[in-house]
Amino acid sequence: MEFFDVINTARAMRRYKPDPIPEEVLVQLIEAAHLGPSGSNRQSRHWIVVRDPEIKQGLADLNRAGVSTYLANNRDLANPHVDAGRRERFLAAVEHQMNHLHEAPAIVIACADIVRAPQGTFGEGAAAATEVWGSVQNLLLAARALEVGSVPTTLAFIGDGRERAQELLNLPDHILPMVLIPLGWPTGNFGPIRRRPLDEVMHWDRYEQKSESTERARV
Repeated sequence: MEFFDVINTARAMRRYKPDPIPEEVLVQLIEAAHLGPSGSNRQSRHWIVVRDPEIKQGLADLNRAGVSTYLANNRDLANPHVDAGRRERFLAAVEHQMNHLHEAPAIVIACADIVRAPQGTFGEGAAAATEVWGSVQNLLLAARALEVGSVPTTLAFIGDGRERAQELLNLPDHILPMVLIPLGWPTGNFGPIRRRPLDEVMHWDRYEQKSESTERARV
């Protein structure tokens, strides 16, 4: 695919067919992630590719707890830049994934190694997030190019979820699970990504207060 077509159509996909993803495709996706940016080229991250049904179920249970907490407290705040109908469709997709995550052919856990976190910067948590998220985006774009559905989430790791995931995945204390990414052949279609108008968020030289246009963005 042409590069900007990949970016423009890398929509979050939360519904998957049961068909397995070939191992060579999974390896190709992790290779793309591994090439992502890394502060000081520390490369302090690991990737757990989960296909075992029991471990997938354990991760799905953690995700269910996190999503349930999120929806109970933030349902009205989710996807605020769209109209009510589109918001409900978005929430229905989130809930579908919550109930069927264990059925995804593969689940990738992006992990950060905090032993190598730089000193005197933003702290371990920020360093870990910075190390992982650029590589996660590589994975998401590579998945789109290969027609694999994906979407990143961190909700499985709220509360005690991170510690429970470490135990489930046999991770040592210094390897933190940061992002959960289910992978599967999507049942729906990729398509254009909807975002706020660029002129609302792009600034030249310095920040400029712009007029409120939330209602316009929801049309």
